[in-house]
Formats: sequence, C-alpha cells, structure tokens
Amino acid sequence: EETLITEGRATIVFPNANEVFYNPVQGFNRDLTCAVLTEFARLQLRPKGIRVVLPGEEEQGGSPEAGETPRTARPGEACEGGLRVLEALAASGLRSVRFAQEVPGLGAIVASDCSPRAAALMARNVALNGVGELVTPRLADARMLMYQSKAEREPFDVIDLDPYGSPAPFLDAAVQAVSEGGLLCVTCTDMAVMAGNSAETCYSKYGAVSLKGKFCHEMALRIILHSLDLRANCYQRFVVPLLSVSADFYVRVFVRVFTGQAKVKASASKQALVFHCVGCGSHHLQRLGRATSHGSGFKYSAATGPPVGPTCEFCQHRHQVGGPVWAEPLHDPTFVEGILAALERSPGRFSTEPRLRGMLSVIAEELSDVPLYYTLDGLSSTIHSNTPSLLQLR
Repeated sequence: EETLITEGRATIVFPNANEVFYNPVQGFNRDLTCAVLTEFARLQLRPKGIRVVLPGEEEQGGSPEAGETPRTARPGEACEGGLRVLEALAASGLRSVRFAQEVPGLGAIVASDCSPRAAALMARNVALNGVGELVTPRLADARMLMYQSKAEREPFDVIDLDPYGSPAPFLDAAVQAVSEGGLLCVTCTDMAVMAGNSAETCYSKYGAVSLKGKFCHEMALRIILHSLDLRANCYQRFVVPLLSVSADFYVRVFVRVFTGQAKVKASASKQALVFHCVGCGSHHLQRLGRATSHGSGFKYSAATGPPVGPTCEFCQHRHQVGGPVWAEPLHDPTFVEGILAALERSPGRFSTEPRLRGMLSVIAEELSDVPLYYTLDGLSSTIHSNTPSLLQLR
C-alpha cells in the first residue's frame, strides 16, 4: 500500500515499507536548504545578468542598468546557464522535486541513489510532479558519480549530501566534484559520535576527537567544517562557511569551495585543539598554525603553546584535549541577512518559516570571533549558585 506525502510544493509517492527512507522531521532541513539555494543562486547568477525572482518579488528587483535586459529566473522553470545541482543520496527524490519547484535559477538537477527501488520511486515522483525538464533520476553510487563528474570536467555548482548517518565516506569525492566557488551542503546525523560519546570513532571518520561538554553541538559543527577543509586541502582547495546549523538530531553546514595554493597555506591557522577542564568546564583553544602579516602577504609558521598549565588555573583539575576543530567564523553574516531579507519579501514560502526566521535571526546576532560557548546553568553549577534567568542577566 502506498501513501501520498505533500511537503512544500511537492507531492511524492511513498511506500509504507521501509525500502526508501523518509523523515518528516527533516522538513526544516529541506526548507532551510531551499532558502539557502535561492540566495546562492541570486549570488552566482547576478554576474551573468540573470535576476532570481520569487513570488512577491516581481516589483522589487530594482531597475536594470541602461542598455541591459536581464533575464529572469523563476521557480519551476529551467534556467539556461543556471546552477547544476546534485542530490547524491536522493532516496524518494523529495528534495530534488522541491528544488525544481521552489528554487529559481536552476539549470539541471541530478537525483541519484544506489538503490534500484529508490531510483524507480524517484522516476515516479519526478513524473508525478511534472519536473522532468529539470530533474534527472540516476541509479548510481554517489562517490563514483562525483568522481566521474570530476574526470569528465562537468562539476556541479551545488552538491547536497544528506546521508543516513555519517557523510564521511562521501566528502573526498564531494570536495573534488563541486565547481569553483560552488556550494556543498552536508548533513551529519551521527550526533552521538560527534558530541563526545565515541571520541575514537569521531576521529576515524572526521580526523578530530570530540568532547563531552555544554558546547558539544557547536563543536560538532566545527568538527565537520575542519574535516571538509582538511579534505579540500589535499587538492589545493579550501572552504568558506556560509551557514552552519545545529537542529533537532543533526548538524547541517553550507560551505563554498575555492581553489588557491596561497589560501590553502592559511588552513593550519584556522584549526585549533580544544583544552577542556573536566572540573569547571572552562575551555581554551590552541591554534595549530600562526599567520603573521609579512609585507604585502603573510608568513606561516607553527603556533606556540599550550595555552594552559598542567592543571586548570581555576579549579586545579586536569584538561581533556579534543579537536582539531574549525576555529574561524561559522557563518557569513551578509549571506544570512540575504536569506532573512528574502523571507521578508516573499512570506509564506515554507511551513517552518517562523522557526527559520528565529534561527537565522539568532545566527545573525552571534559573535563571530568567539568559538564555543558557556551556558548559564553550567556556570551556575560550577560556582554552586542558583541559576538566574536570562532576563536578569541581561
């Protein structure tokens, strides 16, 4: 027996059996991705003279310069010269169908899965929603498909990795198959590993040791960013985070990938070890490298340390060492403000819009130069006091 599921502007056929994975809780993840892709398309296509337009934005695009007649990209229409998108682990194809119907400025979408049942279901859902002009279902191994695209010099402008579990096996192929300045969207659902319950497994997958602490979810974000940058560095590439989110039972990062030998040299100075006191919970970061201004450029050298003594200066307990983690900003504030502005101009696009606005607004107010954090209840517990309300603290 089959079930019809509607999410956003897409309706998909979903078998009640468990051959193809579907998780309704990830609706927020998919809404967020559609919003991010729309803003990224706007960013990438503007230099090509293509104006990305959402419902409600028809009169808000501004006037073109004299002699220019910009093309307009709208949701549901194939855009010549638009973004080439890969959903590497597509399952039912819901995400790709939503991209086709809700994100303007896309030229082609490849929805791939290694399961024959999933590929057949994708084909049905593409036909059901009438998006065959944009979406091409593929039966293929995600890694081989990405390696093949690199070999054939047909990179993807956007690669979306949302596996069941860890994305680690797919990262090497993804950082090679994405175009210059292209977007990688990566979800990690193995939070038990990344939040400190299995530090040795975290190291084997991501090249970093996770720690248990109040900041474990932010550390998980910084671990996956470190892992992405490390793998990109092998190919003289580096990542620039646009948006990083911890929500429900997963973390989700959106990064751009660029090529540049000089910039790759700075990568060591962007990573840090974390010294975490087991007594009071204080933490210190130790950068792996140091970048100092040298004339018109930079000079790179090993960092000096450690930043702590044999025991904690506050409570004399020992430290645990975790990482390396990404120690640079998690977000691009201008990009985040662009997504928020698009939500204001075109309200009602997403069922999770209130949560989107709330989370993006909080992200826009974060301190970009302060990795990790303390919690009020954690600080109160350390000094054995009652926890004041946040309102009182402010």
